[in-house]
Amino acid sequence: MPAPKVALAEAFASVTEHWRPHVVAELNGQEVKVARVQGAFVWHTHDVDEMFWVVRGRLRIELRDGAVELGPGELYVVPAGVEHRPVAEAEVEMVLFEPAGVVNTGDAAPSALTAPRAQL
Repeated sequence: MPAPKVALAEAFASVTEHWRPHVVAELNGQEVKVARVQGAFVWHTHDVDEMFWVVRGRLRIELRDGAVELGPGELYVVPAGVEHRPVAEAEVEMVLFEPAGVVNTGDAAPSALTAPRAQL
């Protein structure tokens, strides 16, 4: 049986908390997540690549040696092992693509920003 289609507008409408990604699809051991974010996240790394795709708003991904600015329709892949911190001055809707089971706060100590896995 084919997987159901995902309507991004509906998926974003169901996300009510910032920094709490919701899994909306899975493929080949990867998860596609939608999230609303605002403010600064924690500095962290992952042992896998992580893709950020901005749907609405502007997102700055701070890196220790610079930053990447993303607007609607733009994406960036943070390579495995690169320390980063997403920052959104105003609310952003974004899609994340990463291997299943990746904890959003990576190697940072668990905190209020550490999200439980949520499936729409």
